[in-house]
Amino acid sequence: MLERVAAAAADYRRDGVCFLPGVLDDATQALVREAYAWSLAHPTPSGCMMFAGSDGAFYQDLSHPAAAHAYRELLTATIIPDIAATLWDTPEVWFLYEQIWLKEAGAARRTPWHQDTPYLAVEGEHVAVLWINLDPVPAAQSLEFVRGSARGTLYDGSAFDAADDTAPVYGTGLPRLPDIEADRAAWDIVSWAAGPGDVIVFHPSTLHGGGATRDGVRRRTLSLRLFGTDAVFAARPGLAPAPLVAGLEAALVPGESFRHPAFPRLRPVAAGFEAIPVVDGGHQVTVSQRLRAAEDARV
Repeated sequence: MLERVAAAAADYRRDGVCFLPGVLDDATQALVREAYAWSLAHPTPSGCMMFAGSDGAFYQDLSHPAAAHAYRELLTATIIPDIAATLWDTPEVWFLYEQIWLKEAGAARRTPWHQDTPYLAVEGEHVAVLWINLDPVPAAQSLEFVRGSARGTLYDGSAFDAADDTAPVYGTGLPRLPDIEADRAAWDIVSWAAGPGDVIVFHPSTLHGGGATRDGVRRRTLSLRLFGTDAVFAARPGLAPAPLVAGLEAALVPGESFRHPAFPRLRPVAAGFEAIPVVDGGHQVTVSQRLRAAEDARV
């Protein structure tokens, strides 16, 4: 399977995204389902319905402080970290955090176009998102990407405002997102039909957005965020919403190697799981707290 990953490395470097069909074996797919079910059964304070109160709302949750332990077999005993290591051509891989998505019980609206990097306190070539669908998803309802955008402009994040997809998170320091959906022909957009066993890998600076789902169609997605050797701590115009680790900004300075006990190493040898801070030790803050801090910084 890693030969298939290595063959996609040039596409990943050029486009900021690649599609890896059928790279997860049955045992790994079972662990993906177990991990997703665990996250669904153990919501964090950040778990919420996106666009609640409007048509097409959907559920997401992220960055559970115990996820690395719950996901440990998936993260260390499968091809998952080797995918990142192969695409980056580096032996070292760390776990950043997980996120789950659930679109069901009626048609769900599309996820606005955005980049992940503005929300993250980490940057570098060796940062990746592994997008894994638990259900078959046709291309028209799958995640879409603007090829090559990871090497272009870094925009402000989307505030996920139901009234305006381009409404900014920070409102300062970064240009506002373009309205890609209003002028799709001007952008080099790509998507793939993806289902169990497939993985879409993208750099967090790649512009992407999720297609709307039809009534009666369920889309369960697990995304795993990993980082490698060249990842460094990054300052944003306000307090970066993720990862949800209290005190991270006090522990690191911009440009410093991104290393912290909250993020265990997966390759070449798994390490650091026992050092992960516990919840009651103040490991987790919430997305809403982060976004309120960003809003306060604008005032």
